[in-house]
Amino acid sequence: MPQLSIKHIMGILIALMFLIGFLFMNSLYFQTEAGFTYHYQNRLSGNVEIYTEPGVHLKVPFFSAVARYKQVITVSFGNSTTKQDAAIKVLFADTYTGQIPATFRYKLPLDIEKFRQMHRDFRSLENLTRSLLFKTSLDVVVNTATQYTGEEFFQGGLNQFKAALSDQLRNGIYKTERRQVEVQQMSLAPIGLGQESSTQLRRSATLVWKTVPVLGDNGKVLRLENPFEKYGIEVNQIALDGPIPEQQLQQLLSEKKRLVADRIKTVQEQETAKEQAKTAQLRAEIERTKARQQALKTKELAVIAMQRQVEVAEKQKDKEVIEYKKAKELAEIDKSKELAIAQANMAIQKANFEAAQFEAKAIREKGVAEADVLKAMYEARIPEIYITEIKRDIAAIIYPNLKGIHVTMPHNLITLGDKTDRLPTNLDVLSSFATIGVMEGLERKALENKAGGN
Repeated sequence: MPQLSIKHIMGILIALMFLIGFLFMNSLYFQTEAGFTYHYQNRLSGNVEIYTEPGVHLKVPFFSAVARYKQVITVSFGNSTTKQDAAIKVLFADTYTGQIPATFRYKLPLDIEKFRQMHRDFRSLENLTRSLLFKTSLDVVVNTATQYTGEEFFQGGLNQFKAALSDQLRNGIYKTERRQVEVQQMSLAPIGLGQESSTQLRRSATLVWKTVPVLGDNGKVLRLENPFEKYGIEVNQIALDGPIPEQQLQQLLSEKKRLVADRIKTVQEQETAKEQAKTAQLRAEIERTKARQQALKTKELAVIAMQRQVEVAEKQKDKEVIEYKKAKELAEIDKSKELAIAQANMAIQKANFEAAQFEAKAIREKGVAEADVLKAMYEARIPEIYITEIKRDIAAIIYPNLKGIHVTMPHNLITLGDKTDRLPTNLDVLSSFATIGVMEGLERKALENKAGGN
């Protein structure tokens, strides 16, 4: 075997010294990360420090202990194939079993004293998870399942079950006792003809042995000591996956589901038949209503026709009355016009009469006045002189007209009548002859004028 040279030995010693120095330097500090809580203990002095924030911290080499805990721990059942992580098998109050996959998330305390107490009791994260979190979660799920029957759990009781789990993990596990209680179940009424309640739910009661919470004098649920409250561990989340019933319970639920489906189908057929009967009845009623409406319509049309005839007759009557009134009013107007014309003519005639009377009176008054004047004139004259003047005027008119007239004086003058009618004087005779001559002259002139015209 070849011997090592001094150079080789020195190299090995230097490498060992570097390795020991690196290990020594690495043991002088430790590093903390976010999301973890660190428990540091100095074995020489016995001092304990808790670190919750990321950073670099010094420690005594080879005489220090550092335990790391996750600040949020997840405990799962049924999410892996390992025995520990298998779904929780529970026994319900009606002896049916089932498997419930569940996940719990717990938050470790940030309080220093409670964290120290938790570390003293469990010493490591693994012990804490296995001894406290896992077992407590399993125990609460199993105990809570005994408070429900398999049917009520798988037929809508999951949310209530989850609420009970959360309440017990946060506030303490229920103190329970086994007791025979009456369970209310809802079922459909029997199907039959003439049963209007066949689609309705009805309530039925069944006696079952169950584990029920014990109530105190104040009516509140009595609880056991909460193991999480001592260490300040909080429940962040509880998630339940789809529970799996045992085969017999599954068959029972499936059979009930099938029976419910058959019932629904039967009820639907029954309701369909009822609706079809109602539809047929409604159709017959509609036909009767249509016939009745048609008869009423025919009757109304006849009534309307008669009303129209009555209205036409009334309108004709009103028209004749109006025309009669109009003719009467026109006649009255014509009479009024004639009366007005007659009254106007009467007024005109009266005015003419009054005018004629006034004119006659005026003429009479004028004549009387002229007569009075003439009388006054006559009275003012001397009668003899006045008569002489008249005779003179007469002679001035007559004598010129006697020119060229030969008057043969009659030898005899015959007078007829009273003696008083004779010409008493020559002047009277001459006047008569002059008048006769004037008339002959006028007759002759008239004949000449007639001949000249022809």
